[in-house]
Amino acid sequence: MTLMCGYYGGYFFRTYLAPLFLLIQAPITITAVWIITTYYDGSVANFVERFNFNEVYDLWPRPSILAAKIIAAFVVFEFILLKLLPGELYKGSPSPSGYQPVYKLNGMLAYTITHVALYLAVFQYKLISPAIAYDNLGPIIATINISAFVLCTYLYIKGRWFPEHPQDIRLYGFLCDFYGGLELYPTVFGVSFKQLVNCRVGMMGWSVLICFYAAKQLEATGSIANSMLVSNAIQLVYIIKFFYWEGGYFRSIDIMHDKFGYMICWGCLCWITSVYTLVSFWLVTHPIEWSTERAVLMLAVGMLAIWINYDADAQRQRTRDTNGNTTVWGRKPKTILASYKNTKGETHQNLLLVDGWWGVARHFQYVPELTLAFMWTVPAGFTHILPYLYFVFLTILLLDRAGRDEVKCREKYGSYWRKYCEAVPYRMIPYLF
Repeated sequence: MTLMCGYYGGYFFRTYLAPLFLLIQAPITITAVWIITTYYDGSVANFVERFNFNEVYDLWPRPSILAAKIIAAFVVFEFILLKLLPGELYKGSPSPSGYQPVYKLNGMLAYTITHVALYLAVFQYKLISPAIAYDNLGPIIATINISAFVLCTYLYIKGRWFPEHPQDIRLYGFLCDFYGGLELYPTVFGVSFKQLVNCRVGMMGWSVLICFYAAKQLEATGSIANSMLVSNAIQLVYIIKFFYWEGGYFRSIDIMHDKFGYMICWGCLCWITSVYTLVSFWLVTHPIEWSTERAVLMLAVGMLAIWINYDADAQRQRTRDTNGNTTVWGRKPKTILASYKNTKGETHQNLLLVDGWWGVARHFQYVPELTLAFMWTVPAGFTHILPYLYFVFLTILLLDRAGRDEVKCREKYGSYWRKYCEAVPYRMIPYLF
């Protein structure tokens, strides 16, 4: 789901061909993944061998009233938490025209309330079946697919004719504008669309779904396999780290540079729901009981990767917040003071960190992110390729993102970025790439 129209790579490909392909292919892919996992034992080979159009058509999930109620209840609940819970106000990165968004950092509180509420509803008061998410995932995917397209259409119309900050709008053509988005920081009822959809529906929904999948396995088998425990533990710690570090996410390329259109909106609503959670969904009916030693090793490597990923982001944020007056790996960090101009011609400055993990490679933080994704997938074993879909996707996503980031930084910082590249010659992996 990654693409930046007219920016990096072939203009015609990224402006016309890629958006059209992904608009058609992505919804089909996530539905096919659910069908293969549910009805073909998670085997792509089995699906291809037995493929029959009429059979697939009959198995294709349809939207349902129950799925719509589940989605609506969750979105409204998360919106209320985001809007009403107390939290520190955080100023995000200014847009090219100078508009600076403000976010409320109450992610950890919202995360805690969400999961405590669900635990009480499922196990304490028996108001919700532990199997509700697993048993209705097909209709949920179908319903949220339609809902996401409706929302993306609204975002296009709003950005095209009723933008909140018209000076930030750049038009490339309908397909690219619909896919890549028009507005950088759109809001709804005073709440950031990106924070609501990316963080509170997408990331929170990811955590909720894999907890429900573990509950489904417990209900069906009377126990939770250590493969599910290890995979979910790594995912949940990663997600909790995300909400703990929510302010840092608002300095990521997703928030600061990528506009809010189909790529992010549909991706966070639909792709996360189906692909990010795929390993846990697959493990419900394919439990594996690993030896204690192997399970502990998987868990340890995954946790180490999460810590490195967090530490890399924290080093950069801490350095910029203190104007370099901090320590990285026990010493004052090496930095480059880089100047740049915004669209108004105003000169600003940023510190480029040339130390710690950022001295190893310019985008080294993606290496532990790929590692931890691999480690929460490995518990599914190696008999099927389908559980590795997210890892393959993430590899493509991060390689593309690193490339786009290189282009933007080179254009933004000019000679300062070339100086940084001379000091840190490797893009992601030392001596390799």
